[in-house]
Amino acid sequence: MKPGTFTHTLAVVLSSVAGLFTHSAVAAPAGGAVKLSKKSGKAQGSSLLNVDPYASSAKADPPLLAKPGERYPWKTQIVTTVFWIGEKPTANNPVPNRSSSWDANWTRSYGGFDNPDRSSRHDFIPANFTPRQNPFYVALPYNDKSRNGHRPEAPRVVPWFKEAYQGPGVSTCKGRWIAIKKGNKTVYAQWEDAGPFRTDHWQYVFGNERPKPNLNRGAGLDVSPAVRDYLGLDDTDVTDWKFVEFSEVPQGPWSKHGDNNTFVMMQRQNTKAMVEGPKPGGMTVQP
Repeated sequence: MKPGTFTHTLAVVLSSVAGLFTHSAVAAPAGGAVKLSKKSGKAQGSSLLNVDPYASSAKADPPLLAKPGERYPWKTQIVTTVFWIGEKPTANNPVPNRSSSWDANWTRSYGGFDNPDRSSRHDFIPANFTPRQNPFYVALPYNDKSRNGHRPEAPRVVPWFKEAYQGPGVSTCKGRWIAIKKGNKTVYAQWEDAGPFRTDHWQYVFGNERPKPNLNRGAGLDVSPAVRDYLGLDDTDVTDWKFVEFSEVPQGPWSKHGDNNTFVMMQRQNTKAMVEGPKPGGMTVQP
């Protein structure tokens, strides 16, 4: 499913706004929410789209406070939309979502098309293959990478930059865990792309600002079909989210799959250490 059509003129104007576009279009519920591509594709059609001036504000909110013992505060009442790996091109969205901000071959790395159709999924994964990456993934509107390294503000604004730094070619944000809450349910997912709409809004992602107004009702979080299904979300919904340390993430369906999944990587390391046995003067790593 795709949102309403656009005029060529609107597409050209919007494409000139720096950092505006991120993900390919997803289903638009009542109210006209629209998802646009992060790539430079031209939309076709004859009807003009009215920008919905969602109540989201760029003004700084009162400082967000973490609870005692927590490093990161909750971002509350964030408009949340759904996106997926490997979205195929259509007449209204000619650019497929095969790549992410940090992986030019995202669909290949994942193992295929992460079909969002609920009838084509089971146990939070596509019915026709087991993904090679964590199916619980999200996008937030910041990319710490630039063409030749990291963005100049990244060492200052990314809280874990120093501890996560692995050189100029590696994102310090990719793979980071976040918690997402809707009602009395909480899901955990990994940050795997930049969006929706922007890739530069560190003041919201790491600070106290609200998401910027945009064509998707001020959406500030994109979630995968697995996250949608676990929380029972509509295609456009409202959730709370926050960053979490891996030590805070419990076992769940988000801990089962993926070469990029911290749970899976640690299990493989422990299994290898147990098979190889203790090294001279060392100890075997226990699971």
